[in-house]
Amino acid sequence: MLMRPSTANRDSRLLVWRHVREFAVPPSMIRSATDRRAVGDWAGACAAARVDVDLSLRSVAHAHGQELAARIRTDLRQLAPDLLRWHMPRVAPDGLLRPGLTVSLARYGPAEGADGDTVHLVARTPPAWADAGQRISLALWNGSRPGTGRGPHPDRRFRLDLHRHLWDSRRAGELRTRAGADRCPGEQNLAVEPFVPPGHGYATDRWADEAGLLLRAEGRTTGTVAVRIGGRRRLLLDPTTVGNPTGGSPGPGITVASAGGRSRGLPVLPDAATWELPDLALLRAGLIGPERLHPLVAQALVPDRPPADAAHGADGDHVPRLVECRGARHRIGLVDGVLVPLDHDPAEIRREELLAALTGTPLPCLQAIDHAHRHPECLVDVRARLDHGDTAGALAVVEAVLGPDALLRPGALQDELETAALRRIRHGLFRAGLAGRINALARRPDQHRLRRERRTHPRHALPR
Repeated sequence: MLMRPSTANRDSRLLVWRHVREFAVPPSMIRSATDRRAVGDWAGACAAARVDVDLSLRSVAHAHGQELAARIRTDLRQLAPDLLRWHMPRVAPDGLLRPGLTVSLARYGPAEGADGDTVHLVARTPPAWADAGQRISLALWNGSRPGTGRGPHPDRRFRLDLHRHLWDSRRAGELRTRAGADRCPGEQNLAVEPFVPPGHGYATDRWADEAGLLLRAEGRTTGTVAVRIGGRRRLLLDPTTVGNPTGGSPGPGITVASAGGRSRGLPVLPDAATWELPDLALLRAGLIGPERLHPLVAQALVPDRPPADAAHGADGDHVPRLVECRGARHRIGLVDGVLVPLDHDPAEIRREELLAALTGTPLPCLQAIDHAHRHPECLVDVRARLDHGDTAGALAVVEAVLGPDALLRPGALQDELETAALRRIRHGLFRAGLAGRINALARRPDQHRLRRERRTHPRHALPR
């Protein structure tokens, strides 16, 4: 039996991340969110990045005191919601946001009036069946107190409170150091290497430093940290014994345990520290250029890059398509916002349309236009944008091909747009607490896809 090379896993992971970088956070979202954040409108920046704010600073001040409310307000003003979306955990194969997740962004406490409790600023994703728009919500979590602030516990594996550079605009420049961009590509911690599958993108050269940060955040100076190296395996390491990334041998501070065994109760190294930064891996593999990165990410990883071209991404004039029609090359293009044949007079078009209505065979030009309405070449692009919540971008692609005044005809394109609309309704019902009404919207043409979306926990998490 042929063995699949380890590089195949790495390549497929990078291809998924390249897809994510192309569709998940469109440049228009980054520009809009950045402009609003620059003038101090943090709520407007969240709206531009499709982040719902489920907290009230006035309620925070009443429940936890003015001091905590002021600290949270300061963090919200520096929050780059588009950067948060850029770095949020995702799942294969489509690179969508990991559903049903609660990610801790910052921990506060004990604070005035909080009775020694810790309050978390968290980012949440909806369950898979309500993921239309790929929206994120901001809230506070304090599970030890009744009333507001309760909800799903922040995930120990997916936490960003130790990685503020992944969402805080003040600290975005730390990304280069924390990602190990100054180290040689492929550098490994030789003490850990015998226990880790090669070629899977683990950032073993950073584990000792990141484990030390984790222990200090937990109020410890020494101890053991669990590193997830598979669904059922945990690497238990003591950072004091594996602190040399370029030498040494497996020591007594490194062992492997099964999930739920000796690793139970130990601090868990966050995914953001376990895996190599996807953007750094994409750059090193030549799969993406700095101009395609988030500006704050590009500034940190490639500080000497030339300024981005302001005209990049501008739409040009529509170019007519050529069609082989009755032994000649004819053109079809946009006229008055509608895709029409350019080399046939209106009377001929009316006769051909009447013939087609009477079950005749229409002109090849009319066949090409009909195919463009039902199953255009841009359908894959449109579907990807809709999956990632970029409805405006998907409609822009459709309008560029069919024109802004086109009337869609039954077919795959219309089905995709109708499905996206139904999913947005389901998300609205979820946000309104009316999840029981979802069954009324379950009758859709793509039932196999619906079953996948209903899963609360996906089968495959996408490694960073």
